[in-house]
Amino acid sequence: MTDPRLEIRNIRRRFQGREVVSDVSLKVMPGQVTCLLGPSGCGKSTTLRIIAGVDMQDEGEIYVDGELVCDTVFRVPPEQRSIGMMFQDFALFPHLSVAENVAFGLNGHKSDKRARVEELLDKVGLLSAVDKYPHELSGGEQQRIALARALAPRPSIMLMDEPFSGLDERLKDDIRDSTLDVLKSENTAVLLVTHEPHEAMRMADEIALMRDGRIVQQGAPYNIYNAPVDRKAAAFFSDINVIRGKVQDLSVTTPFGKFLCPGQPDGAEVDIVIRPQHLRIDFDRHGRGPNPTPQDGTPARAVVQRARFMGRESLVEFKMEFDGSVLKATVPSVFLPKPGTPMWLMLRRDRCFVFPVKDGSASSDRV
Repeated sequence: MTDPRLEIRNIRRRFQGREVVSDVSLKVMPGQVTCLLGPSGCGKSTTLRIIAGVDMQDEGEIYVDGELVCDTVFRVPPEQRSIGMMFQDFALFPHLSVAENVAFGLNGHKSDKRARVEELLDKVGLLSAVDKYPHELSGGEQQRIALARALAPRPSIMLMDEPFSGLDERLKDDIRDSTLDVLKSENTAVLLVTHEPHEAMRMADEIALMRDGRIVQQGAPYNIYNAPVDRKAAAFFSDINVIRGKVQDLSVTTPFGKFLCPGQPDGAEVDIVIRPQHLRIDFDRHGRGPNPTPQDGTPARAVVQRARFMGRESLVEFKMEFDGSVLKATVPSVFLPKPGTPMWLMLRRDRCFVFPVKDGSASSDRV
Protein backbone atom coordinates (compact mmCIF):
# COMPACT_ATOMS: atom_id res chain seq x y z
CA MET A 1 0.00 0.00 0.00
CA THR A 2 1.30 3.48 -0.89
CA ASP A 3 2.40 5.64 2.02
CA PRO A 4 0.64 8.97 2.44
CA ARG A 5 2.56 11.80 0.83
CA LEU A 6 1.71 13.90 3.90
CA GLU A 7 0.64 12.67 7.30
CA ILE A 8 0.11 14.72 10.44
CA ARG A 9 -0.53 12.99 13.75
CA ASN A 10 -2.19 14.50 16.80
CA ILE A 11 -1.01 18.06 16.23
CA ARG A 12 -1.68 20.57 19.00
CA ARG A 13 -0.81 24.26 19.15
CA ARG A 14 -1.43 26.68 22.00
CA PHE A 15 -1.21 30.47 22.12
CA GLN A 16 -1.31 32.20 25.50
CA GLY A 17 -2.88 29.17 27.11
CA ARG A 18 -5.58 28.74 24.45
CA GLU A 19 -5.47 25.66 22.25
CA VAL A 20 -6.03 26.80 18.65
CA VAL A 21 -5.19 23.45 17.03
CA SER A 22 -6.42 20.48 19.01
CA ASP A 23 -5.42 16.88 18.24
CA VAL A 24 -5.55 17.28 14.44
CA SER A 25 -4.64 14.24 12.34
CA LEU A 26 -4.97 13.73 8.59
CA LYS A 27 -3.38 12.05 5.58
CA VAL A 28 -2.97 13.27 2.00
CA MET A 29 -2.07 10.79 -0.75
CA PRO A 30 -0.07 11.57 -3.93
CA GLY A 31 -2.29 13.33 -6.47
CA GLN A 32 -5.02 13.92 -3.88
CA VAL A 33 -6.57 17.28 -3.03
CA THR A 34 -7.64 17.52 0.60
CA CYS A 35 -9.46 20.61 1.76
CA LEU A 36 -9.21 21.95 5.29
CA LEU A 37 -12.56 23.72 5.51
CA GLY A 38 -13.95 25.85 8.30
CA PRO A 39 -14.85 29.35 9.48
CA SER A 40 -12.26 32.04 10.17
CA GLY A 41 -10.33 31.44 13.37
CA CYS A 42 -10.88 27.68 13.53
CA GLY A 43 -7.17 26.80 13.24
CA LYS A 44 -6.85 26.05 9.50
CA SER A 45 -4.03 28.45 8.66
CA THR A 46 -2.14 27.66 11.85
CA THR A 47 -2.20 23.98 10.88
CA LEU A 48 -0.85 24.90 7.43
CA ARG A 49 1.97 26.99 8.92
CA ILE A 50 2.99 24.11 11.18
CA ILE A 51 3.16 21.72 8.21
CA ALA A 52 5.21 24.25 6.24
CA GLY A 53 7.63 24.63 9.13
CA VAL A 54 7.09 28.34 9.78
CA ASP A 55 5.37 27.57 13.10
CA MET A 56 6.08 24.86 15.66
CA GLN A 57 3.54 22.53 17.21
CA ASP A 58 3.40 21.89 20.95
CA GLU A 59 2.54 18.21 20.41
CA GLY A 60 2.34 15.82 17.48
CA GLU A 61 4.35 14.67 14.48
CA ILE A 62 4.54 15.40 10.74
CA TYR A 63 5.63 12.88 8.11
CA VAL A 64 6.43 13.30 4.41
CA ASP A 65 6.55 10.07 2.37
CA GLY A 66 6.72 8.11 5.60
CA GLU A 67 9.74 10.03 6.92
CA LEU A 68 9.51 12.16 10.07
CA VAL A 69 10.11 15.84 9.29
CA CYS A 70 9.01 17.38 12.57
CA ASP A 71 8.03 16.55 16.14
CA THR A 72 8.56 18.62 19.28
CA VAL A 73 12.33 17.92 19.27
CA PHE A 74 13.42 17.01 15.73
CA ARG A 75 12.77 19.52 12.94
CA VAL A 76 13.67 19.51 9.25
CA PRO A 77 14.09 23.13 8.04
CA PRO A 78 11.19 24.43 5.91
CA GLU A 79 13.30 24.71 2.73
CA GLN A 80 14.21 21.00 2.93
CA ARG A 81 10.66 19.62 3.23
CA SER A 82 9.79 19.57 -0.50
CA ILE A 83 6.71 21.63 0.24
CA GLY A 84 5.40 24.43 -1.98
CA MET A 85 3.10 27.19 -0.74
CA MET A 86 0.53 29.54 -2.25
CA PHE A 87 -1.12 32.33 -0.28
CA GLN A 88 -3.90 34.89 -0.77
CA ASP A 89 -1.22 37.39 -1.80
CA PHE A 90 0.51 35.92 -4.85
CA ALA A 91 3.71 37.76 -3.82
CA LEU A 92 5.17 37.95 -7.31
CA PHE A 93 8.35 40.00 -7.61
CA PRO A 94 7.35 43.16 -9.52
CA HIS A 95 10.85 43.82 -10.86
CA LEU A 96 11.19 40.32 -12.37
CA SER A 97 9.63 39.05 -15.58
CA VAL A 98 7.16 36.16 -15.59
CA ALA A 99 9.94 33.76 -16.62
CA GLU A 100 12.23 35.06 -13.85
CA ASN A 101 9.45 34.77 -11.26
CA VAL A 102 8.72 31.16 -12.18
CA ALA A 103 12.42 30.26 -12.25
CA PHE A 104 13.18 31.96 -8.93
CA GLY A 105 13.37 28.77 -6.83
CA LEU A 106 15.09 26.63 -9.47
CA ASN A 107 18.68 25.46 -9.48
CA GLY A 108 20.71 23.97 -12.31
CA HIS A 109 21.67 24.84 -15.87
CA LYS A 110 20.04 27.86 -17.48
CA SER A 111 18.60 25.82 -20.35
CA ASP A 112 17.06 23.27 -17.96
CA LYS A 113 15.47 26.05 -15.93
CA ARG A 114 14.11 27.68 -19.07
CA ALA A 115 12.63 24.37 -20.21
CA ARG A 116 10.87 23.88 -16.88
CA VAL A 117 9.55 27.46 -16.94
CA GLU A 118 8.13 27.03 -20.43
CA GLU A 119 6.63 23.63 -19.54
CA LEU A 120 4.71 25.12 -16.61
CA LEU A 121 3.68 28.29 -18.40
CA ASP A 122 2.29 26.12 -21.17
CA LYS A 123 0.31 24.10 -18.59
CA VAL A 124 -1.23 27.23 -17.10
CA GLY A 125 -1.91 28.69 -20.55
CA LEU A 126 0.44 31.66 -20.25
CA LEU A 127 3.44 30.75 -22.39
CA SER A 128 2.81 33.90 -24.42
CA ALA A 129 3.35 35.99 -21.25
CA VAL A 130 6.84 34.65 -20.60
CA ASP A 131 8.53 38.05 -21.01
CA LYS A 132 5.85 40.20 -19.42
CA TYR A 133 5.92 41.66 -15.92
CA PRO A 134 3.36 41.06 -13.11
CA HIS A 135 1.77 44.52 -13.44
CA GLU A 136 0.88 43.69 -17.05
CA LEU A 137 -1.22 40.68 -15.98
CA SER A 138 -4.74 40.35 -14.64
CA GLY A 139 -5.42 38.95 -11.18
CA GLY A 140 -6.31 35.55 -12.61
CA GLU A 141 -3.13 35.49 -14.69
CA GLN A 142 -1.02 36.44 -11.68
CA GLN A 143 -2.61 33.58 -9.75
CA ARG A 144 -1.60 31.13 -12.46
CA ILE A 145 1.96 32.49 -12.51
CA ALA A 146 2.15 32.07 -8.72
CA LEU A 147 0.99 28.46 -9.16
CA ALA A 148 3.67 27.84 -11.80
CA ARG A 149 6.34 29.32 -9.55
CA ALA A 150 5.26 27.17 -6.60
CA LEU A 151 5.30 24.02 -8.75
CA ALA A 152 8.59 24.76 -10.54
CA PRO A 153 10.87 22.97 -8.01
CA ARG A 154 8.56 19.90 -8.21
CA PRO A 155 7.42 19.90 -4.56
CA SER A 156 5.84 16.66 -3.44
CA ILE A 157 3.28 18.64 -1.41
CA MET A 158 1.47 21.90 -2.15
CA LEU A 159 -0.07 23.95 0.65
CA MET A 160 -2.63 26.54 -0.47
CA ASP A 161 -4.03 29.13 1.92
CA GLU A 162 -7.17 30.79 0.48
CA PRO A 163 -5.40 31.24 -2.88
CA PHE A 164 -8.52 32.33 -4.80
CA SER A 165 -10.00 34.79 -2.31
CA GLY A 166 -8.73 37.89 -4.11
CA LEU A 167 -10.13 36.95 -7.51
CA ASP A 168 -13.23 38.26 -9.22
CA GLU A 169 -16.19 35.98 -8.51
CA ARG A 170 -16.82 35.50 -12.22
CA LEU A 171 -13.31 34.13 -12.73
CA LYS A 172 -13.01 31.89 -9.70
CA ASP A 173 -14.54 28.69 -11.05
CA ASP A 174 -12.49 28.75 -14.24
CA ILE A 175 -9.29 29.47 -12.31
CA ARG A 176 -10.06 26.72 -9.77
CA ASP A 177 -10.64 24.20 -12.54
CA SER A 178 -7.46 25.08 -14.42
CA THR A 179 -5.45 25.04 -11.18
CA LEU A 180 -6.83 21.60 -10.32
CA ASP A 181 -5.88 20.28 -13.77
CA VAL A 182 -2.29 21.47 -13.37
CA LEU A 183 -1.94 20.08 -9.83
CA LYS A 184 -3.31 16.69 -10.91
CA SER A 185 -0.96 16.58 -13.90
CA GLU A 186 1.99 17.07 -11.52
CA ASN A 187 0.71 14.31 -9.16
CA THR A 188 1.15 16.73 -6.27
CA ALA A 189 -0.45 16.10 -2.89
CA VAL A 190 -2.45 19.23 -2.12
CA LEU A 191 -3.74 20.59 1.17
CA LEU A 192 -6.06 23.52 0.47
CA VAL A 193 -7.34 25.84 3.19
CA THR A 194 -10.62 27.66 2.58
CA HIS A 195 -13.70 28.94 4.35
CA GLU A 196 -15.86 28.55 1.23
CA PRO A 197 -17.90 25.30 1.04
CA HIS A 198 -18.43 25.75 -2.71
CA GLU A 199 -14.69 25.88 -3.29
CA ALA A 200 -14.11 22.77 -1.18
CA MET A 201 -16.88 20.84 -2.96
CA ARG A 202 -15.55 21.85 -6.39
CA MET A 203 -11.87 21.07 -5.80
CA ALA A 204 -11.43 18.48 -3.06
CA ASP A 205 -11.19 14.71 -3.20
CA GLU A 206 -11.59 14.79 0.56
CA ILE A 207 -12.79 17.44 2.99
CA ALA A 208 -11.71 17.83 6.60
CA LEU A 209 -14.23 20.08 8.34
CA MET A 210 -12.67 22.08 11.18
CA ARG A 211 -14.31 23.82 14.11
CA ASP A 212 -12.71 25.31 17.22
CA GLY A 213 -9.32 23.81 16.40
CA ARG A 214 -10.60 20.26 15.77
CA ILE A 215 -11.49 18.20 12.73
CA VAL A 216 -15.14 17.34 13.42
CA GLN A 217 -15.78 15.36 10.21
CA GLN A 218 -13.69 14.04 7.35
CA GLY A 219 -14.61 12.32 4.10
CA ALA A 220 -15.53 12.69 0.44
CA PRO A 221 -17.52 15.86 -0.41
CA TYR A 222 -20.65 13.82 -1.23
CA ASN A 223 -20.57 12.10 2.15
CA ILE A 224 -19.82 15.26 4.12
CA TYR A 225 -22.75 17.04 2.46
CA ASN A 226 -25.27 14.21 2.62
CA ALA A 227 -24.36 12.76 6.01
CA PRO A 228 -23.36 15.73 8.21
CA VAL A 229 -22.16 14.87 11.69
CA ASP A 230 -24.30 17.51 13.38
CA ARG A 231 -26.53 20.53 12.79
CA LYS A 232 -23.64 22.97 12.45
CA ALA A 233 -21.98 20.75 9.85
CA ALA A 234 -25.20 20.70 7.83
CA ALA A 235 -25.59 24.47 8.10
CA PHE A 236 -22.03 25.17 6.99
CA PHE A 237 -22.78 23.92 3.48
CA SER A 238 -26.18 25.50 2.91
CA ASP A 239 -29.18 27.19 4.48
CA ILE A 240 -31.23 24.85 6.62
CA ASN A 241 -34.68 24.65 8.16
CA VAL A 242 -34.90 23.42 11.73
CA ILE A 243 -37.93 21.90 13.44
CA ARG A 244 -37.41 21.26 17.15
CA GLY A 245 -39.37 18.72 19.15
CA LYS A 246 -39.33 16.45 22.20
CA VAL A 247 -38.96 12.71 22.05
CA GLN A 248 -41.83 10.54 23.27
CA ASP A 249 -41.80 6.78 22.75
CA LEU A 250 -38.77 6.99 20.42
CA SER A 251 -40.40 9.53 18.08
CA VAL A 252 -41.13 13.22 17.71
CA THR A 253 -44.52 14.58 16.66
CA THR A 254 -44.36 17.44 14.14
CA PRO A 255 -46.79 19.13 11.74
CA PHE A 256 -45.37 16.73 9.15
CA GLY A 257 -46.10 13.57 11.11
CA LYS A 258 -43.91 11.51 13.40
CA PHE A 259 -40.15 11.17 13.04
CA LEU A 260 -38.35 8.19 14.56
CA CYS A 261 -35.53 9.05 16.99
CA PRO A 262 -33.92 5.73 17.95
CA GLY A 263 -31.57 5.89 20.90
CA GLN A 264 -33.01 9.14 22.28
CA PRO A 265 -34.62 9.07 25.74
CA ASP A 266 -38.12 10.38 26.39
CA GLY A 267 -38.09 14.13 27.02
CA ALA A 268 -34.91 14.73 25.03
CA GLU A 269 -35.00 17.62 22.54
CA VAL A 270 -34.02 16.97 18.94
CA ASP A 271 -33.65 19.13 15.82
CA ILE A 272 -35.08 17.87 12.56
CA VAL A 273 -33.02 19.55 9.84
CA ILE A 274 -33.87 19.82 6.14
CA ARG A 275 -32.38 21.95 3.39
CA PRO A 276 -34.68 24.37 1.51
CA GLN A 277 -34.28 22.51 -1.80
CA HIS A 278 -35.70 19.35 -0.24
CA LEU A 279 -39.03 20.86 0.82
CA ARG A 280 -41.81 19.86 -1.55
CA ILE A 281 -44.53 22.41 -2.30
CA ASP A 282 -48.10 21.64 -3.38
CA PHE A 283 -51.17 23.78 -4.04
CA ASP A 284 -54.08 24.30 -1.68
CA ARG A 285 -57.33 22.69 -2.83
CA HIS A 286 -60.05 24.51 -0.88
CA GLY A 287 -58.34 23.76 2.43
CA ARG A 288 -57.11 20.31 1.48
CA GLY A 289 -53.64 19.22 0.51
CA PRO A 290 -52.12 16.12 -1.05
CA ASN A 291 -52.43 12.71 0.58
CA PRO A 292 -49.60 11.53 2.86
CA THR A 293 -46.95 9.30 1.31
CA PRO A 294 -44.18 7.15 2.84
CA GLN A 295 -41.52 9.31 1.13
CA ASP A 296 -42.93 12.78 1.86
CA GLY A 297 -44.90 12.10 5.05
CA THR A 298 -47.85 14.22 6.14
CA PRO A 299 -48.36 17.58 4.40
CA ALA A 300 -48.64 20.72 6.54
CA ARG A 301 -50.44 23.93 5.57
CA ALA A 302 -48.53 27.21 5.34
CA VAL A 303 -48.96 30.72 3.98
CA VAL A 304 -46.50 32.46 1.67
CA GLN A 305 -44.74 35.37 3.38
CA ARG A 306 -42.48 36.44 0.52
CA ALA A 307 -40.98 35.07 -2.68
CA ARG A 308 -37.82 36.22 -4.44
CA PHE A 309 -36.19 35.24 -7.71
CA MET A 310 -32.48 34.53 -7.11
CA GLY A 311 -31.35 33.88 -10.69
CA ARG A 312 -31.07 30.10 -10.88
CA GLU A 313 -33.87 29.48 -8.39
CA SER A 314 -36.67 31.10 -6.44
CA LEU A 315 -36.65 31.38 -2.64
CA VAL A 316 -40.05 31.20 -0.96
CA GLU A 317 -40.61 31.83 2.76
CA PHE A 318 -43.62 30.22 4.43
CA LYS A 319 -45.29 30.83 7.78
CA MET A 320 -46.57 27.55 9.19
CA GLU A 321 -50.20 27.50 10.37
CA PHE A 322 -49.31 24.94 13.04
CA ASP A 323 -47.05 27.14 15.18
CA GLY A 324 -46.19 30.31 13.24
CA SER A 325 -42.64 29.18 12.51
CA VAL A 326 -41.00 30.15 9.22
CA LEU A 327 -39.62 27.62 6.73
CA LYS A 328 -37.78 28.39 3.50
CA ALA A 329 -38.04 26.47 0.24
CA THR A 330 -36.09 26.85 -2.98
CA VAL A 331 -37.58 26.02 -6.37
CA PRO A 332 -35.69 25.81 -9.69
CA SER A 333 -36.37 28.63 -12.14
CA VAL A 334 -39.21 31.11 -11.53
CA PHE A 335 -41.83 30.45 -8.87
CA LEU A 336 -43.23 33.60 -7.26
CA PRO A 337 -46.53 33.00 -5.46
CA LYS A 338 -48.12 36.11 -3.94
CA PRO A 339 -47.83 36.77 -0.18
CA GLY A 340 -50.81 35.34 1.67
CA THR A 341 -51.23 32.40 -0.72
CA PRO A 342 -52.01 29.18 1.20
CA MET A 343 -49.94 26.16 0.15
CA TRP A 344 -48.90 22.78 1.52
CA LEU A 345 -45.38 21.68 2.39
CA MET A 346 -43.92 18.21 2.69
CA LEU A 347 -40.54 17.01 3.94
CA ARG A 348 -38.51 14.50 1.99
CA ARG A 349 -38.01 11.92 4.72
CA ASP A 350 -34.82 10.57 3.15
CA ARG A 351 -33.35 14.09 3.12
CA CYS A 352 -34.02 14.96 6.74
CA PHE A 353 -31.40 14.79 9.49
CA VAL A 354 -32.28 14.30 13.15
CA PHE A 355 -29.77 15.60 15.71
CA PRO A 356 -29.95 15.75 19.51
CA VAL A 357 -30.02 19.32 20.80
CA LYS A 358 -26.72 20.33 22.35
CA ASP A 359 -25.96 23.26 24.62
CA GLY A 360 -25.69 26.41 22.54
CA SER A 361 -27.24 24.86 19.42
CA ALA A 362 -29.75 27.69 19.21
CA SER A 363 -26.89 30.10 18.51
CA SER A 364 -25.39 30.71 15.08
CA ASP A 365 -24.85 27.52 13.10
CA ARG A 366 -21.87 28.97 11.26
CA VAL A 367 -19.48 29.57 14.16
